[in-house]
Amino acid sequence: MTTTLANQQFRLAARPVGLPKDSDWQRTSEPVRELADGEILVKVLYLSLDPAMRGWMNEGKSYIPPVGIGEVMRAGGIGRVVASKSPKFAVGDFVSGGTGVQEYWIGAADDKTAAFYKVDPKAAPLPKYLNALGMPGMTAYFGLLEVGQPKAGETVVVSGAAGAVGQTVGQVAKQRGCRVVGIAGGREKCDFVVNELGFDACIDYKTGSVKDGLKQHCPKGVDVYFDNVGGDILDAVLTRINRKARIVICGAISQYNNTTPVKGPANYLSLLVNRARMEGIVVFDWADRYHEGAAQMAQWMKEGNFKTREDIVDGLENFPQTLLMLFEGRNFGKLILKVADENS
Repeated sequence: MTTTLANQQFRLAARPVGLPKDSDWQRTSEPVRELADGEILVKVLYLSLDPAMRGWMNEGKSYIPPVGIGEVMRAGGIGRVVASKSPKFAVGDFVSGGTGVQEYWIGAADDKTAAFYKVDPKAAPLPKYLNALGMPGMTAYFGLLEVGQPKAGETVVVSGAAGAVGQTVGQVAKQRGCRVVGIAGGREKCDFVVNELGFDACIDYKTGSVKDGLKQHCPKGVDVYFDNVGGDILDAVLTRINRKARIVICGAISQYNNTTPVKGPANYLSLLVNRARMEGIVVFDWADRYHEGAAQMAQWMKEGNFKTREDIVDGLENFPQTLLMLFEGRNFGKLILKVADENS
């Protein structure tokens, strides 16, 4: 059966300078080989598109090796096992793991890089396993609770509030009894954050001053800041932090496609004055505890106390243009690329 299948893939053709261009990608097709003992064949259904993917394209030392030139682009995904020669997974199982940007993944069932695990579409819609019940959710949950350490009554600010990580950070903070202020781009996103997710306020950075918004909505200062964007917004928040504040550095999407040096925080001395702490996070540090975060958020969802929003785009062929949505602020919620129908 597998010899009749063609696997469409996107491979990294060049290291991007600034925003990735069409020429940075090579679209290839290759036949799916036969399974060896201990292997599985996964048909990819959904791909997670994340800001971190831009960093994976760069050469240099990081928390994870860069994608090599000519390699299938790294991405997390959800798929269905369509062939198996391993007792670990059966045909028909739905799995989440490092599928890459392609139609099929084939390899050892216990491959540590792919790290597949079963997911249950009856417990939650599959796309949610790439959002709050997946890596973005784990980033938010453990980054906020373990590094941000919010306490009831404190003020938590989160940038990229309508995005995959931001929407979860704010809701987890509300569950901990905090006042939560989001920062997002556009009235529609801000209204969603307040009216649907339950944030106390949201600052629209596209139409007003973030500094003025922080003065208005954080009159007692900022105790925890969860930073997804870096740049000028990080600088603005640093002017409002309280003594012993915690700044969680999750990402800096405003800087990822710079062709000039990354802009560091000009107001970093506020950390000294306020005896505050700034700490970076990488979600893989809590891999052995993902089940804790997923179970808790699934319970909140079941109780109706937790919501997610996914922005799903159809078609593997649309990968290059869809990825750019992240850096242009055009996605509304967790950006996901649909590769195939769940029952196909």
